[in-house]
Amino acid sequence: MHGRSQTHSEMLRRKLRHCHNLRFKFLLVLIFTAGTLSLIKIHQKPSYIHHGRLELTDEYPHSNINCSKILQGDPEEIQKVKLELLTVSFKKSLKLTPNDYINMTTDCNSFIKRRKYIMQPLSKEEAEFPIAYSIVIYHKINMFDRLLRSIYAPQNYYCIHVDKKSPESFLAAVKGIASCFDNVFVASQLESVVYASWSRVQADLNCMKDLYRRSASWKYLINLCGMDFPIKTNQEIVEKLKALKGENSLETEKMPSNKETRWKKHYEVVDGKVKNMGIDKQRPPLNTPIFSGSAYFVVSRRFVEYVLENNKILTFIEWAKDTYSPDEYLWATIQRIPEVPGAVSASDKYDVSDMNALARFVKWHYFEGDVSRGAPYPPCNGIHIRSVCVFGVGDLNWMLRKHHFFANKFDTDFDPFAVHCLEEYLRDKALYQHSH
Repeated sequence: MHGRSQTHSEMLRRKLRHCHNLRFKFLLVLIFTAGTLSLIKIHQKPSYIHHGRLELTDEYPHSNINCSKILQGDPEEIQKVKLELLTVSFKKSLKLTPNDYINMTTDCNSFIKRRKYIMQPLSKEEAEFPIAYSIVIYHKINMFDRLLRSIYAPQNYYCIHVDKKSPESFLAAVKGIASCFDNVFVASQLESVVYASWSRVQADLNCMKDLYRRSASWKYLINLCGMDFPIKTNQEIVEKLKALKGENSLETEKMPSNKETRWKKHYEVVDGKVKNMGIDKQRPPLNTPIFSGSAYFVVSRRFVEYVLENNKILTFIEWAKDTYSPDEYLWATIQRIPEVPGAVSASDKYDVSDMNALARFVKWHYFEGDVSRGAPYPPCNGIHIRSVCVFGVGDLNWMLRKHHFFANKFDTDFDPFAVHCLEEYLRDKALYQHSH
């Protein structure tokens, strides 16, 4: 009897041990499965299930403008926009003010959600290739928000230079927007920017310094103004930047003789305008010639480091401070000094026009015309301000076939549909670029 009860209790012990083993194995399998699934989730491409809420198709709910037709260059749809822009209801439509932005950005989560900012890298390639942006602005807060939203990616860096002459409410609104993002900030030093004076260059230099100190991870710097807008997605920009292999891309051409006075004479800002004082300047402290270009560039981090730290470049910068429109020759000239990182020879074989550089596409009134007869681009479909085309929807079809990163000028007060259709197109392309 005693032996049987011993055997019985032994069997019970074995059964319990077996149950414990099974439970332990089950737990191990469960932990392993959960771990594997989370690893898969980390390494897989971003999910497209939630991208619907980031689409920008409902930004103008009361408008019946068809952006797909606009982008195809449909003349009837383009005409429909032009008529819509003349209506009383359009002219009376509410526009967001600096105060609206000050209020909206008191709750950052709500602002980011409402304005549909993309808060995670859309590809591994983009995550591993951060870009720095210097953005010089002075008005039109809604235009700035839409520019930032269209180029925003959490791995990039954005320095915003606000003109000292801008209204306090505008600066407060920009600070409000910047406060909602770890990688967006207002320049540590602000300038009172005077058209064609040194202050325009200094604004970019201030951001250059801030961005350089802020992070060592970004690969290229692109500078913008408030009326620029991208015509490429962040992914497309990254692909083109990688293809540069450390070289820079900006306009740099032989200096036309009619522009030489700009740097041969001494200029001063008098009553808010740059004035030729009739005094000859000393020759530039360079062995290479002065080249003509524009304020806009696409330059490597090593180029930025050289500009900020090399004595020869710093001497040239100091020399250029009392010239007219130095932004239109300074970067173009530095790019032709052979020892500068990513630069090219001063030989005219290396001249690069604005249409060949990646940085910026601009339509100048005096170059517009019949492309089949040799004009670089067709006539402006919008209006002109200081000989520069402010784009209308009819300009988009042609523009989107260009290789440039950005185009200038856009203005939501003049034609918001040009910006809206471009935004909608770029957002759709960005969200679904990897899903096909």
